[in-house]
Amino acid sequence: MTFNQTFQPIGRRGSLLRRLTLCAVLAAPSPLIAQVARQDSVADDSTARRLNTVRVSVTRDAARSPFELPFALTTAPISARPAQRRTSVSDLLLAVPGVQVQDRSNPSQDARIAVRGFGARSAFGVRGVRVLRDGVPLSLPDGQTPIDWLDLETVDRVDVVRGTAAALYGNAAGGVVDVRSRAPSRAPLAMQARWWNGGGVQRANVQASGTLRGVLGDSSGLLQESQWLASFTRTAGDGPRAWSRFDASSVFARALSTVRGTRLELQGTVYDAPRAENTGALTAAELARDPRLPDSLNITRRSRKAVQQTQLALMAERDLGSGQLRASLFGGTRMLDNPLPFAMVAVDRNVVGGSLHGSWRVPSTPWPLRFGAGVDAQRLVDERYNYENCAEVLPSAPPSVRCPAPGNERGATRLDQQERAANVGGYARIEVEAPRQLFVSTALRFDQVQFAVRDRFITSTNADDSGDRTLRAVSPMLGVTWRARPRWSLYGNLSTAFETPTVTELTNQETGAAGLNATLEPQRTRTVEVGTQALLGQRVRADLALFEAVVQDELVPFDVPNQPGRRAFRNAGQTTRRGAETALRMAWANVDVGTSYTWSRFRFDRYSVGNTSYAGQAIPGVPEHYGQGFVTARGRGAFATLEWTGSSAAAANDAGTVQGAGFSVWNLRLGASASRAMASRIGGVALEPTLSVENLFDRRYASSLVINATRNRFFEPGLPRRIAFVMQLRRD
Repeated sequence: MTFNQTFQPIGRRGSLLRRLTLCAVLAAPSPLIAQVARQDSVADDSTARRLNTVRVSVTRDAARSPFELPFALTTAPISARPAQRRTSVSDLLLAVPGVQVQDRSNPSQDARIAVRGFGARSAFGVRGVRVLRDGVPLSLPDGQTPIDWLDLETVDRVDVVRGTAAALYGNAAGGVVDVRSRAPSRAPLAMQARWWNGGGVQRANVQASGTLRGVLGDSSGLLQESQWLASFTRTAGDGPRAWSRFDASSVFARALSTVRGTRLELQGTVYDAPRAENTGALTAAELARDPRLPDSLNITRRSRKAVQQTQLALMAERDLGSGQLRASLFGGTRMLDNPLPFAMVAVDRNVVGGSLHGSWRVPSTPWPLRFGAGVDAQRLVDERYNYENCAEVLPSAPPSVRCPAPGNERGATRLDQQERAANVGGYARIEVEAPRQLFVSTALRFDQVQFAVRDRFITSTNADDSGDRTLRAVSPMLGVTWRARPRWSLYGNLSTAFETPTVTELTNQETGAAGLNATLEPQRTRTVEVGTQALLGQRVRADLALFEAVVQDELVPFDVPNQPGRRAFRNAGQTTRRGAETALRMAWANVDVGTSYTWSRFRFDRYSVGNTSYAGQAIPGVPEHYGQGFVTARGRGAFATLEWTGSSAAAANDAGTVQGAGFSVWNLRLGASASRAMASRIGGVALEPTLSVENLFDRRYASSLVINATRNRFFEPGLPRRIAFVMQLRRD
């Protein structure tokens, strides 16, 4: 396929899975595949009058109270902040302790999600954190998670487990982020529409959902109650910076049904983004002069991406006496065309996977027991091609240039290989409920991750670089929880975790060779953690966690010299991460307040590059002090929300010679109350307008850092002040 100056959307071969996904998405509202949603949680922030005890399933158990769990878990307070933009996961994860979301203000780059600093190095996508949607993995078998296709308009809440994730989920040192979908309406038909405009970007969303009862009659026992939800979202605009145009559409649907006692759910997503321009990072001088500036080389080389993504998941859940069995099958495709300054990258991806796990409770023993076990399997196949980027080559160029077709962007082939990654893992856990509300739990997981490259670009001067690598890990965990009061607990845990390099990290070798990097090792983490959480009088919730994590062979990114934008990776010998995380949530009749503070002292213990030692230096990309907060006031049919994010300085390179300055940023939203009783209604339609001012004081700052960047382009700017308008219409 030849790229021209207009950059046509992806047109490589289709796939059966993609067509089946599209059919599933379009058919999802059908009453024959819709059902009642199982309520597996009680939101801790869904009301302004009180905070209820959250019950979560991210633990791979039946819904549990956090006061019984031996690790830090937080549900993001989404509903306490009405009328959010929902254009980035940073909108959803405000005031979650230990979590830093770096919105890169670049439509070609996903926001970074860093939990306890794991993930802060990510060049693209999410790393070091296991991302789920309703319990189904969005993360790939190598640990990478692209989230650009995730429809945030359909998210109800986000559950976050900090640390201690590998014993249950594998290949994640930072923790688990479980995105929970919005439940369909209990009415026969409900509709809502949202329109958002601000900062050069427009966004529109339309949703419909409903409940159907008695589809096949009471006597059959089939489909007694059915639920469905369908959502369409379109985002487009020139963006807040030069060279940041964006155009994307997404369709998401879910349908739920109970068939003879088995709860079923079908989900499907179709995402198409034909243009997402890569505006790039800035130097310190450019950031100070104008954060709207682009990287001029990215414009010259026309750096951008086009993506087509499909995702399909089928989930089943059944109660078996005192236990529960859950299973899932999922698959997806992704086609990526990604012109970069150093090359043009094209990827055709297929992913399939599944899981089966169960949990049982044995209450009849002197000390009640809980058992759990499960297996997960996932396979990824990438067809990857790299071509010479010829965007700068003019038709008048002499034949001696490396691009064989001057005037076309796609030049000579530089890489043609198939990349595969497969993961198989199994776990078992047991929990003993001792007297005086003492819970002792242990878990053990084994994972095997296989990588393979088949080199298809073999010439007289380019040898066969095919190769295979198999990485294995055993991840144990021991935890103790004392439920001192019904709504107050103290806990501690000892755990290990591992994180493999991704396929991209293994194949992006500094030398430019194809195949797999044989010297790059997975990083392994040992963590000790203690904490407490309490709910005081249904008005105040407090959380505190202290931890120390020692990491062997920490994966460190760096830019390859003289190849702008091209990243390679190496291992540091040992790092130590010490941290404290605290959060406070308060709710009264008309006021919601939430705050979080994270202290992170992360240091290299052993790390040398050549003759230079970085021992004692701060791990780059992670500030020592980071806090967030919000306050929402409601009254007389209106609301006002004030949000704040503050950060201390953070190193941008291993030597600590470049620093991203500290900052504080404020956002303000004013609008009609989200309460149905107080929203104005015209013809049965509730109107909820909102005016937002983001970056209220127009602070110039770097919202994220490019670690160890070349050309001094370390800084990805936060958005300048912008005014946005949101209109939501709802009919129940």
